[in-house]
Amino acid sequence: MMDALLESTKGVSAILRQSAVALLLGIIAFEVGAQQPAEAPAADYLIGPGDSLQIFVFGQPELSVTVPVRPDGRVSTPLIEDLQAVGKTPTQLAREMEQILSEFIRTPKVNVIPKEFVGTFANQIRVLGQATQPQALPFRDKMTLLDVMTEVGGLTRFAAGNRARVVRTVNGETKEIRVRLQDLLNRGKMKENMAMQPGDVVIIPEAIF
Repeated sequence: MMDALLESTKGVSAILRQSAVALLLGIIAFEVGAQQPAEAPAADYLIGPGDSLQIFVFGQPELSVTVPVRPDGRVSTPLIEDLQAVGKTPTQLAREMEQILSEFIRTPKVNVIPKEFVGTFANQIRVLGQATQPQALPFRDKMTLLDVMTEVGGLTRFAAGNRARVVRTVNGETKEIRVRLQDLLNRGKMKENMAMQPGDVVIIPEAIF
């Protein structure tokens, strides 16, 4: 009888020790986790002209479409015409769409997902004139003029590349920077390369024959 009681006591002690160890490990893990710095919240993405948006209306497949943001900054979807999108977050746009659709369907739920995006004008690099593929590009950190010209396919045969210019707004004032694209692209003169800034506009004139 005494032996059985001792064995039972040993078993209880072992369980208590295991519980204490588990509790201690849990406290340590909690304290370590509490000391980890919280991740900084991501900046809200603002919709820009040229973006492609996937509009998903829950339970309404006929209203769920993918639409482009037009140059005027608006989008049109089934039952919604000419809704301003530029400068809004996808969440803001979704809530506005829900308000409009509530006139037609009961308690609509809308998700807006950017599929292809270039951002607002302030976050774009725009290339105009005699580039092979004139377009607006999303600005990237450490982007250079050479990067920009590579993405637009270089110059056309009619381009006056050495008379090109970059139009830049600094402290509310617009200034023009002359750039010799012909020398940069065809002669490899890297001194003509320059760092780009959000909102820059590259203008490439046509050669006069």
